[in-house]
Amino acid sequence: MSYKEFTGKTVEEAIELGLAELNLTKENADIRVLEEGKRKLFGSVKARVEIAPKNAEEQPEDAPVVEKSGKTDGERTVEFLEGLFKLLNITADTELVSEGEKVEINVTAVRSTTVIGKHGAMLDAIQTLAGAVANTGRDEYKRVVVDCENYRENRENTLNKLAENLASKAIRLQRKIQLEPMNPYERRIIHSALANAEGVKTVSEGKEPNRYIVIIPENEEDPTLPPLPARNDRRDDRQDRRGNGRGDRRNGGRGYGNKGDRRGGYKKQNRSGSGAPASGGTSMKASTDFFGIFLGNSGNNGDEE
Repeated sequence: MSYKEFTGKTVEEAIELGLAELNLTKENADIRVLEEGKRKLFGSVKARVEIAPKNAEEQPEDAPVVEKSGKTDGERTVEFLEGLFKLLNITADTELVSEGEKVEINVTAVRSTTVIGKHGAMLDAIQTLAGAVANTGRDEYKRVVVDCENYRENRENTLNKLAENLASKAIRLQRKIQLEPMNPYERRIIHSALANAEGVKTVSEGKEPNRYIVIIPENEEDPTLPPLPARNDRRDDRQDRRGNGRGDRRNGGRGYGNKGDRRGGYKKQNRSGSGAPASGGTSMKASTDFFGIFLGNSGNNGDEE
């Protein structure tokens, strides 16, 4: 049968709206209840029903697969995630946003950091499990996307802006710039953002899970020099704007040392990339986490080629 989905505050309201739109009566309509309206932790969930004329022959290719239990792949996945969050002691609501060519699920949590994790690592792990559940018993793989408070769109926007800024910086400094390790999905975003950019190209280097992107300017002055880490390059810009740091006013421009230089000054990495500290100061060990991104209230916060 060719089903069409309708929603309402209650199941009765959704059925009534559907019958009126399809010009059917209950006697000559086949009705399936997908979701009963109910109140949840945040707001409420609308009732969802599917209605089709009896004896209809056509079935949409992207129609949700309904098991003997009466639940679709997406509904089974939502049920699984709700159980998973209970086991993890995470207070969250799970909503099936859509189910057609792909299953889209949104999660709303009291503490979204417990669902998202650093740079979305936890969210990606949850999505992987959800994909496995949704595709159990299916002949053809269906993509599953799990999001939390619009994190994925925000993260993509952040990476696009980051790519543009670092590309301009690479051209200005005439040096390669190395980004932090990313997963294939995020590397693909960076590659796509700079695919048509003038004056730079991008390459992926390293091995999983520490594979990363290097932005290479066409006007590179010395290709033998190692790439500049993105975080160090950004820190140097801040120091340039401040005028060699706060130490200028207190100890003759010796960086970030305090009065009398009792603790030693913070010295920038030299441009040769050797990482050797300047004389008279204490070097700071470079972090492998080149940049941090804060998205929403997340707290700590196929390959692309």
